Amino acid sequence: MAKDRKIDMVILGLLAHENLSGYDIKKRIDNSISFFWKGSFGSIYPSLSAMEKEGLVQKADTGESSRREKICYSITESGKKALISWLEDAKAVNDLKYETLLKLFFGGVTDAKTSINTINAFEKEIGASLEMLKIYRENLSKVLDNKDHIYYYLTVSFGVETYESYLKWCKEAKKMLGKLS
Repeated sequence: MAKDRKIDMVILGLLAHENLSGYDIKKRIDNSISFFWKGSFGSIYPSLSAMEKEGLVQKADTGESSRREKICYSITESGKKALISWLEDAKAVNDLKYETLLKLFFGGVTDAKTSINTINAFEKEIGASLEMLKIYRENLSKVLDNKDHIYYYLTVSFGVETYESYLKWCKEAKKMLGKLS
């Protein structure tokens, strides 16, 4: 069932707004939700194929005629029902998987400098993402008259608050580990 494959819900959610190709879906994931959800071509195309067989998506006419035709997909009524059913289910799995924390957990095996380097790399990545999220939040704050933008804004605001907390933690962790060096 599609509800068990979260990438399916991501795809259905994106297709609920517009018809997209697999490539376009990957671009939307990378440019809008990659701060909290990842998707690869290796998961997108098999999901599209499976959901087409299940009747949740269908190939859409792009109106283009070229040697290399772009295959776009649209959500079906069954797909909308599956998406709505998933959205209405308040239960959610919120797995947190950070390799940085895994490395830190086992950091006692090596010296504190190694863990500080790992935290520095994490801090740099989070800092760059935070700056992008702040730009998104600022832009979205100007268009909150659109219902979808309110949901996007709330998601981005969560990211800003979370990433700011991560940076605060990085500073405190490096300070604590610095005492071990």
